[in-house]
Amino acid sequence: MTQAVPAPPTTSVVVVSRGRPSGVRRTLLSLRQQDHPALECVVVADASGLAAIRDLPFFSRLKTVEFDVPNISAARNRGLDLAAGDVIAFIDDDAVAEPTWIRRLAAPFADTKVQAATGFVRGRNGISWQWKAMKVDGLGQDHPMEVPAQASFHHPQGGRATKTVGTNAAFRRQALVQLGGFDPAFHFFLDETDLNMRLAAAGMVTAVVPDAVVHHQYSASPRRARDRTPRDLSQIGASLACFLRLHCAETDQQAARDRARAEQRRRLLAHVVAGGLEPRDVHRLLDGFDAGFVQGSERALRSDMWDAPGPPAFRAMPVPTALRCFCAGYPFERSKLHNQARAVAEAGGVATVLLLSPSVRYMQVSFSDEGIWWHRGGTFGRVSRDGPHFRLRSFRRAAEVERLRVAKFRQ
Repeated sequence: MTQAVPAPPTTSVVVVSRGRPSGVRRTLLSLRQQDHPALECVVVADASGLAAIRDLPFFSRLKTVEFDVPNISAARNRGLDLAAGDVIAFIDDDAVAEPTWIRRLAAPFADTKVQAATGFVRGRNGISWQWKAMKVDGLGQDHPMEVPAQASFHHPQGGRATKTVGTNAAFRRQALVQLGGFDPAFHFFLDETDLNMRLAAAGMVTAVVPDAVVHHQYSASPRRARDRTPRDLSQIGASLACFLRLHCAETDQQAARDRARAEQRRRLLAHVVAGGLEPRDVHRLLDGFDAGFVQGSERALRSDMWDAPGPPAFRAMPVPTALRCFCAGYPFERSKLHNQARAVAEAGGVATVLLLSPSVRYMQVSFSDEGIWWHRGGTFGRVSRDGPHFRLRSFRRAAEVERLRVAKFRQ
C-alpha cells in the first residue's frame, strides 16, 4: 500500500522590489504559474513597482505594501507583517521561478525538524548554475557542499551554517518569530547569512532542495551594473562589519576584514581587465568599502527587529490551472508558436516555446513579460555548458531531449 504524500504547508512568498517595475511584474507572472495548492504572494515595493503590477489579472489576490527605503532587511520584515503562511519564502525581483519551485521548496517542512530550506539557482543564460549548496562560517566565507540530487537535511556543525541564498529561501514562520526576523542593520549583503548563523546557533535544521529552481538575472541597481560591474561597495563594507561583530571573534575581525577587502580588490581588477572599470575606479570603490566598514562598525545591531504581529488572513493565489504546452519549431515559425503559447499563458498555464536553428548555437532560456518560457538554441549545439560542442542529431530528437529536460520542472 503506497503512503500518501503529505500536502505542502501553507506558504507565503515575499517579493521585495525597488526600482525594477518590469522585473517584479515578471517575478509575479512566474509565481502565478506555481503548482503549490496553498500559496499567497506578498509584494513589498516602491510606487513604481506597485503601479506596474496593478493591471495583473490576479492583483486582487496579492497582499501589497508600499515601501521605498533602501534596506532589504527592513523591507522583508515589512513583508513578514503580512505573511500568514506556515512557511515564508523569498525570491528577488530580478528572478523568476520554475512552476514547481515553491511546492518543492516547501515540501521538506512536512518534517518538523526542518526550519529553513534553500534551492538551486540558474544564471542569466537559464542553463548554468549560479548557485548550488554552500556552508558559511563566522567570517562570512562560503564553503561548497556536496549534496544528493534529492532533498537533504543539514544540521549545524563546526560553527558553520547551511547558507540559504536570498533569492531562493524559505523559513518556518515559527522560527522567524523566535529569531526576530531579519536584522535591519544589514541594509544589503549578508542579511540572510546573518539569519542563517542565528538558525545554526539555535541548532535548527536546514534542507537543501536541488530541484527547487529559480532563474536569477542580476539586474542593474545603484550598487552594480547589469553585467555585475560594481558601482558602490559601501553597503558591502558596512554589512561585513556588522556580521563580523556578531559572529566573529574580536581577535579575528581585522584579518577577516583585510581578507574580504583583498577579495573585492581582485574582483575589481578583473573588471578593469574586462574593460568595465578604469583603474581610478578601483581606488574610489575601495574607499567606499572602507568608509562603509567604519559606518558598520558603529551601526546599532538588532535594533527594531521584527516583532511578529498577527498577520491578516491568508489570501490564496488563484487555483493553478493544469494547462501546459511545449511548442517546438524553427525560428521562422516564431509568430505561430508565440500565438499558441500566449493563449496558454494568458489563461494562467505554463507555456514553453523552443526555437531550434540548424546550428551549434548554445541553448538559452528566458521568461518573457507575457509569462512565456522561451528556449533558443541550435539543433547541434550544447545545452549543459560542460557538454559536447557538437551533437549530430535530428530536429525531432533535439526537441524531444529538451522537452524531457524541462518536463520535471514544468509538469
